[in-house]
Amino acid sequence: MHYIMTFVWAFILVHMINFVLMSLGGGTDLNLMTANIMAVVFGMLALIISALIPDDPVPTDHH
Repeated sequence: MHYIMTFVWAFILVHMINFVLMSLGGGTDLNLMTANIMAVVFGMLALIISALIPDDPVPTDHH
């Protein structure tokens, strides 16, 4: 479920960014295929980064 929601949020956020940037670009067409490709890349990058970050607690020394 974690992977599915990562891609759902990636698609939502990338499509929102794509819409805003294309609207500000002035006269350019909304290209959904580019947004889909970027969403997959963004989702994969997010999953790779989350796999590389350790989940272990930081040990503290109590003297």
